[in-house]
Amino acid sequence: MIPLIGYADRLSGRPGDNVAVKVSSELGGTYHAELVRVISGDPNPAGPGVRTEHVVTDFEGDYLARPQRTCLGSHMVAALKAGPLPPSFTLSAIVWPTTPDKGRQGVISLIDRDGDCLAALTVGPSGVALVVGETTTQVNVSLLPRTWYRLHATVDRNAGRVTLTQEPVHGPNAVDDSGFAEAQLHPDAAKRIDRAASVLVAAITVEENATHFNGKIEAPVIAAGDGGDVLAAWDFSRDMSSLTVSGDGPLGGDGGLVGAPVRAMTGSNWDASQMCWHHAPDQYGAIHFHDDDIADAGWQTDFEFDIPKGLRSGVYAVKLTQETHWDMIPLFVCPPERTRTADLCVVVPTFTYVIYANQARAEFGPEWKARAAEWQAYPHNAAEHPQFGLSTYNDHTDGSGICHTTWHRPIFNLRPGYHAFGNEASGSGLRHFPADTHLFAWLTAKDIPFDIVTDWELHHEGADLLAGYAAVSTCSHPEYHTTETLNAFRSYRNNGGNLAYLGGNGFYWRVALHPEMDGLIEIRRAEGGLRAWASEPGEYYHAFNREYGGTWRRNARPPQQLVGIGYTVQGDFEGTHYRRQEGSHHPDTAWIFDGIDDEVIGDFGLCGGGAAGYELDRVDSRLGTPPNVHILATSEDPPDSFQLPPEEWLTHVKTWSHAPAEQLIRADMVYFDVPGGGAVFSTGSITFCGALPVNDFDNNVSRLLENVFRGFLKRQPAST
Repeated sequence: MIPLIGYADRLSGRPGDNVAVKVSSELGGTYHAELVRVISGDPNPAGPGVRTEHVVTDFEGDYLARPQRTCLGSHMVAALKAGPLPPSFTLSAIVWPTTPDKGRQGVISLIDRDGDCLAALTVGPSGVALVVGETTTQVNVSLLPRTWYRLHATVDRNAGRVTLTQEPVHGPNAVDDSGFAEAQLHPDAAKRIDRAASVLVAAITVEENATHFNGKIEAPVIAAGDGGDVLAAWDFSRDMSSLTVSGDGPLGGDGGLVGAPVRAMTGSNWDASQMCWHHAPDQYGAIHFHDDDIADAGWQTDFEFDIPKGLRSGVYAVKLTQETHWDMIPLFVCPPERTRTADLCVVVPTFTYVIYANQARAEFGPEWKARAAEWQAYPHNAAEHPQFGLSTYNDHTDGSGICHTTWHRPIFNLRPGYHAFGNEASGSGLRHFPADTHLFAWLTAKDIPFDIVTDWELHHEGADLLAGYAAVSTCSHPEYHTTETLNAFRSYRNNGGNLAYLGGNGFYWRVALHPEMDGLIEIRRAEGGLRAWASEPGEYYHAFNREYGGTWRRNARPPQQLVGIGYTVQGDFEGTHYRRQEGSHHPDTAWIFDGIDDEVIGDFGLCGGGAAGYELDRVDSRLGTPPNVHILATSEDPPDSFQLPPEEWLTHVKTWSHAPAEQLIRADMVYFDVPGGGAVFSTGSITFCGALPVNDFDNNVSRLLENVFRGFLKRQPAST
């Protein structure tokens, strides 16, 4: 167990907004809680360090410690609306198990008011089974993984008998996997069924993660007799974006989905005639459940507070300390509504943070742990602690990709002082939020006032949120966007805004937000792109908002259209430098290099050793780079690990752009003006901001960016 850890019910807010904090401590006694402003989150002794400033608040103090637990796994629970079940009834469902050899997993369970299981239709190593009290009836024929079966179990309490069948939906397979069984029913078990108060789908009991089902379930039904009149049924093809499934039949109460299982999944009748679920919803009547799903850790609130009214916009954290242990829960504070307190606005990419939340990386090992100890960095890693759910860059226990993620849980890599990589070549080895604190620390060092908003506010409030700012900046890796956030950036730019894109692999994937639960995000990894896993055929459309998933390039909005450059290179966490190009000497752009005589830019950096590293972007006119773009600098001497992503290849030797592969392995730093008075500056590298703190923020990357920001901030604010 982790000695001290917590999370909050929100990642961002404005002064006056309420924040509920949930804490788990294994240490007994009390822990201390306070608010700090986060200036830097890099634990590297060669960098600016983890730097915070204490903020006086009313909630600061000591709180009683208690352990809290998280139960992973998704299921549906529905109340039985009327009196007891009839003497004879049938439980049935169509299933597509993904781990049939795992222990006994619930398909449909009858539960009493105390949460105890009275009867359960299950699958497991011996195939389908029906458990009623002490009686277990099983067919003893193994189920094939990822194969559709119709399960049917009848309980006849008058006759004292149970019967059970499993049948392949699409006819005989290469092996004989159909089966039938029957057994006598003990009278005591038959009588207990009258206590059934609810139905549980995809688990035997809520509290036992091991009993949760892995795979798809379709059409759970309770019928009278041997499949007679429907008493309760749930059609998973309806209300696809909801966490509620309406019940049918006299006993069928509405079902609540716990753990956010995946909807809009192809069902047993999907014939590939439609790839979009809302064109043929009747063919998408399945839900994919997993024994490690999570939508909310479900912890109790330990304390709450209102964000102080006078608190300036910025990056904060609720800091917890007990004995030698600590945790810092980030809180991004926006200015008051319809208020700007600075001319520069930094958009924090919380969607990307949450998509990567608790990523268990393959590189984790002794090096990471040794570095964490030596640097006194954040000590916990999801690779060792998967109990809070992993990221969408990992797989479920059944091998399917994780497509839902949530901020309602502890998130290890969303912490000041967390390093993603432990090898020496990676330098500080920071990604996402800790890496973005290089920018926040630089702005503080250069005394450039800035406001913070997050993509959550941008999604809900649109371009009006950015209107009036002279300049808007991204962080180092704004990869994941909704249609609404992408539209807001474009509208800001086109209405006179000055946009600085300070990262690489930005504006790449499309995501959807759940309409009923803030903090729950969906990603479908459709065709194309550099994918951690691939969505199944026919499952490319988001359930949350009906939109086609995948990369924005596949959705006809490649990042070149917005910021002039787009993703072209992935490599190990190492970097190289830029060399100035002709565009840096043009009369329209020479101001960006005032005070810089160097031809080589950024041959240093805390992340990967260079300002052009890890993931890089380049220009491409076919993808939307405007003809008036100025290429200011281009990276050179790429490490051997740098390779093109799949979308850049047509065959194993021919690239999409028809250029030699080695010409495409580069980062382009660009600038261009936009009609309406706006302009864009883009760096094309994830590790660019990692060069800012070098030599106490006195270097050519720092000077270049200061020129850009101060130049932008002299211009007229963007219009609404």
